[in-house]
Amino acid sequence: MIAVLRLIFAIPLILILTIVLAPVQLISSAANLKLAKTIPYWFHRILLYLIGVRVIIHGKFSYAHPLLLVCNHISWLDILVMGSVNELCFIAKAEVGTWPVISRLAKMQGTVFVNRQRSSQTGNQADSIASRLLAGDVMVLFAEGTTGDGNRILPFNSSLLGAAQYAIRQSHIDKVAVQPVAITYSRLHGLPLGRRFQPEASWPGNVRLVKHAVNILMRSAFDVDVVLGDPMDFTASSNRKIVSRNLNSEVAAMYSKAIGNNL
Repeated sequence: MIAVLRLIFAIPLILILTIVLAPVQLISSAANLKLAKTIPYWFHRILLYLIGVRVIIHGKFSYAHPLLLVCNHISWLDILVMGSVNELCFIAKAEVGTWPVISRLAKMQGTVFVNRQRSSQTGNQADSIASRLLAGDVMVLFAEGTTGDGNRILPFNSSLLGAAQYAIRQSHIDKVAVQPVAITYSRLHGLPLGRRFQPEASWPGNVRLVKHAVNILMRSAFDVDVVLGDPMDFTASSNRKIVSRNLNSEVAAMYSKAIGNNL
């Protein structure tokens, strides 16, 4: 009954919140106001409250700039989770830019869309990300390129780390800070999910977004751990494939430790 009531009340409130804030966000973005970064932050925080998701942060965000956050990817909820802990911008796959409503919201937040299937576009895409980094935006890269099942961290795609090198070449800076981040859905209604029940939160590609969103609303009461690792310096001479593997290993280690601590 509680799950049904949450569904009945949460959806209209989310719609009202979106309708009220969307025009303010559009005006703020067009006028290049600081509010354009603040609105998504509070929007995500309120959405998580309505959905019933609590976020626990471990560690601290790097104060270095430019800053690129490299995360694992489990669910569409990851966007709300990360968006609720800091004023961030996202790097998303091109398909997201075609989704009704969501694509519009993502564009208003300043999301950079990339086509990972077309290697010929990698340079231009990395250049766009680099420009945003140099403008002071903290960018979030879900380096696996897709959502996993919550039981393992997939290999990271190193191509978009090239954005860090583009940023260095385009400016006087000598390095870009790259910070590993592990997202773990640790508890449901206070009970540890562990590895066995990670699929309760994960979003497989073969499940429709609306169906999965309704299931999340019905379950609610997730605790999510966001673990911030030590930033790595990415310089002009850095090998992006080596850096990518190091980030992959670091995120996997933080992820496994977070799950183990919640058993």
